[in-house]
Amino acid sequence: MLAPQNESVTALAGETQIPKDTLYGWRMAALGRVKVNPVSGPAHAPLSSEDKFAVVVETTHLNAHELGEYCRTHGLFTQQVHAWRERCSCANATAPSRAEQEQAREQAREIRQLRTALQRKEKALAEAAARRRTPPANALSPDERARLLARVNRPEFADLSPKQTVPRLADQGEYLASESTLYRLLRDEQQLAHRGKAKPATRQRPEALVATGANQVWTWDITYLATTLLGRFFYLYLTLDLYSRKIVGWEVHEQESAAQAANLFRQAYLREGVDGASLALHSDNGAPMKGATMLATLQRLGVVPSFSRPSVSNDNPYSEAMFRTLEYTPAYPDGPFASIYTARAWVARFVPWYNEEHRHSAIQFVTPGQRHRGEDGALLRARVGVYEAARDQNPIRWSGPIRNWEPIGAVSLDPGTPAIGGARTQTNSHD
Repeated sequence: MLAPQNESVTALAGETQIPKDTLYGWRMAALGRVKVNPVSGPAHAPLSSEDKFAVVVETTHLNAHELGEYCRTHGLFTQQVHAWRERCSCANATAPSRAEQEQAREQAREIRQLRTALQRKEKALAEAAARRRTPPANALSPDERARLLARVNRPEFADLSPKQTVPRLADQGEYLASESTLYRLLRDEQQLAHRGKAKPATRQRPEALVATGANQVWTWDITYLATTLLGRFFYLYLTLDLYSRKIVGWEVHEQESAAQAANLFRQAYLREGVDGASLALHSDNGAPMKGATMLATLQRLGVVPSFSRPSVSNDNPYSEAMFRTLEYTPAYPDGPFASIYTARAWVARFVPWYNEEHRHSAIQFVTPGQRHRGEDGALLRARVGVYEAARDQNPIRWSGPIRNWEPIGAVSLDPGTPAIGGARTQTNSHD
């Protein structure tokens, strides 16, 4: 298994009838390295540079089948191994020029300055938070609270709100507390129940967005891509079809801008051949989403804009889940992006993989592209046939019905939306 023979573990296992795991363990022990443990829970630590190099050396002579077996045994992904091989092959690249070295030193100085400024701000914020946790010196004492409650509940003030009570007390030459203090006091004592003929203010849920087919509802958002300069980011604009989960448009820019967002949407709109009257675009309440250029573009194309409710963090869950899938894919770079060109190149490789190769768990493990084109129904019916044939061939292994491959029907953006049409309605379920 070692140099100079370098015989593969699979061939040696077949020749000696020794289990491959045992041979792997012997080889690791002979090389003086501890075997990489499979992933077991969230405490899986990242590999060191030496461990990555050892994996590259050990997998150099493995074929694709052996590499897949090796990765499953050691808790790795084949994409990671390929990435480590590429880095090793580039290790002897041409040294950077003097100008590049000077630029790197300048960036390092900027990083140190930004880190120092960030530490000062974090310290100031921590001190401010500590001050907020300390009760203010002018807080009402328990005796003062009791006297205030007794005064506002006297017969002449019992039917009045704090806004009416405070001016009347001032006319009598007496100031007890401000209106806001009285409101807080009454709220704490549960004495702010609505009364009167007027109906109490109610919060009405917005109408749900429901997609029964492709290009009916799109969601979009912007996420940060880290760079080698601390505090600086590239911005990934990404538009997702709600029904199929297909990425219909993306761009990477150096800043957030409503004009760039409008240009991205216009390109996706024309590329997909969408009827503007039947399309709704949902986003959160950021400045690029509500910019004048973006809203004017939507109005010109006849697209209905939709925005998340204020202070509601889960009103755009599909875009957020898409970003999590992107950042946790095995091919995502371990370090920050060196330039905007490398960021664009990586996203350009990720999007075709996601649209045409990734089997999405929320749409019955078909690709977003297949569902977007309407091919999922035939694929799922074919799966049903495969399962039924397998059950008929060996019925003893089936204790119940076959797996449910029924297509997902309508998809709703609002978690409280009832089922509307389709075989199975999905509400805020995503991969």
